[in-house]
Amino acid sequence: MRSGYEHWVRLAVSIGCPSGIGPEISVVAAAVVSLDGVRSVLVGDASVLAQAARLRGVDWSKVPVLRTRSDVDRCAAPLCVLAPWTDLAEDERKPGKPCPAGGRAQLRWIDEATDLVTSGVAHAVVTGPVAKDVIARSGAPGAEVFRGHTEHIARRLGAQRPIMVFVADDMAVALVTTHLPLSRVAEAITQDKVMAATLACVETARALRKRQVRVAVAALNPHAGEHGLLGHEDDEVIAPAVCAARAELAVQGMDALLAGPLPAEAAFRIAFDGGYDGVVAMYHDQATIPMKVRYFGRAVNYTAGLPIVRTSVDHGTAYDIAGTGKADVSSMIEAMRLGARLALSRQQA
Repeated sequence: MRSGYEHWVRLAVSIGCPSGIGPEISVVAAAVVSLDGVRSVLVGDASVLAQAARLRGVDWSKVPVLRTRSDVDRCAAPLCVLAPWTDLAEDERKPGKPCPAGGRAQLRWIDEATDLVTSGVAHAVVTGPVAKDVIARSGAPGAEVFRGHTEHIARRLGAQRPIMVFVADDMAVALVTTHLPLSRVAEAITQDKVMAATLACVETARALRKRQVRVAVAALNPHAGEHGLLGHEDDEVIAPAVCAARAELAVQGMDALLAGPLPAEAAFRIAFDGGYDGVVAMYHDQATIPMKVRYFGRAVNYTAGLPIVRTSVDHGTAYDIAGTGKADVSSMIEAMRLGARLALSRQQA
């Protein structure tokens, strides 16, 4: 095994929207990481995955299609499919044409993949790109509150404080708030949330680097608020949270250096130049714009604060190229490799 894994690891992969690029990137990436000694179970529609495999030249004849969780538990194949429900009709899985049935399927696949991990059949869940609005309007029980994998999986598992973290090239970027309208971001930022995201960023960076890490906490306002001239949140909320995080790290005996709040553009520029190993961002696009400009296709979305390991791609469903065979599989490969790496780290802890 080229990655040097001493113990085998199985990933539960929910394939995302059946009308998007998720099925093809899932089947191709699973075939690639199998060469590293990683086993994958793709949770989704068998017909969709068979079509994706043919499209991308993956030998479907060697992929067992299973119907129950116990079947997966007994399966030693490097790549298998768990399709516990009746396949979608042809008009419900057309590339680029999402529909309510596909939205309901996406949500079921996320839940089943998560349950494979909580039941011990798999070691980490990797999620393909979904259409949040299609799920929310699908009519599935509870779907109307769906805003993303991070919040949904945390809610199912009873995790009180999930933290979205983007990882690329050993750089970790943690988010204080996630899928919120921009008008609600400032009121949602609290000292507790900033502190939690900072500690998650340090923990993730340490897991990647295994040494002292340096983390910058980005300000909310331009120029870090200019001492209240451009906003009070940086002085009154974020700065005390950074101090509290330093104190907590000292109590835990964790070797890390914290800086901030710093103007966001400076925090990311210095980090990308090697000055920091991680950045704490206050809101979604403050993190995703620089990360996607710098690392698109290589970044991985990791959810800290869960009782299980969960990783995901850094992109969406790409309906415009679904079914064409043009989808870049790089982010899914990296998501699977990071999921395996973190799962093995937990096993050996």
